[in-house]
Amino acid sequence: MSTLPPFELHRPDSIEDASRLLTELGDDAVILSGGTELLLLMKLGFADHPHVVDVKRIAELRHFDASADVLEVGAAMTHREVERAAVVRERWPALARMERHVGNLRVRVMGTIGGNLCFADPHSDPATFLLATGGTLVCRRGSGPARELSIADFVKGPYQTALETGELMTAVRVPHPGAGAGIAHEKMSLHERPAVTVTCLARVQDGVVASARMAVGSVGNRPARAFEAEDALAGAAVGELNSRVSAAAEAAAAAAEPVEDGNGSVEYKRQLVRVLVTRCVRAAVERARSA
Repeated sequence: MSTLPPFELHRPDSIEDASRLLTELGDDAVILSGGTELLLLMKLGFADHPHVVDVKRIAELRHFDASADVLEVGAAMTHREVERAAVVRERWPALARMERHVGNLRVRVMGTIGGNLCFADPHSDPATFLLATGGTLVCRRGSGPARELSIADFVKGPYQTALETGELMTAVRVPHPGAGAGIAHEKMSLHERPAVTVTCLARVQDGVVASARMAVGSVGNRPARAFEAEDALAGAAVGELNSRVSAAAEAAAAAAEPVEDGNGSVEYKRQLVRVLVTRCVRAAVERARSA
């Protein structure tokens, strides 16, 4: 049975201390937040870091802060904590629903939302969800000023992010969708990893889809907005959605950039996108009508 390679564990109490350690240790150091992915890679011999910086004890990374318009979640909050938080269930129920289906229970109890996003695994539920819903990520180095990045700017590619040396993700911000909006997140999973993820946010006014935001993830190297699909839905009468939904599904499938792998061929993944976009749009519009 594989065992973890030897490493020195550091447990800073502040973002400033963590940033200092990461800057001093350079490429020899890696951040541990949840560890569900990192420790597995180290155990299998795919990663070797002499220094591990555990940030789970940093109080500033563990909080919920809700205003009328935005929910801020500390980066070290676990998926399970996000899923079960009363403020999330009551005011951001779509986020709670998405988190409820991340991985398995063990992953949700140990894994953190910040760790998931910083690992930048292409098969990520939160990244697709936040891209469609306009979520942003707060990053900071030491006591310096924070910067706020969109998912599109943060995720550079498979396992690659825009984090700079010594910089940590400190929080995730999720805007409230507001009245008349509905959100749906759908995925198809194989081996507990999504083969495709789709999130749709639809706004309905006077029986018409006033606007839509859609993201497709897990089929390619990183999640991406499906702008052509969004355009296909805008202005659609709720009572006559069929043709518009079909057009949106085709547009999303055509715009997707699937990578053939153990989850299926390029065309198979495009078909999954068609199916999940159809489900997502219908669910989002229905929720918007009752919002």
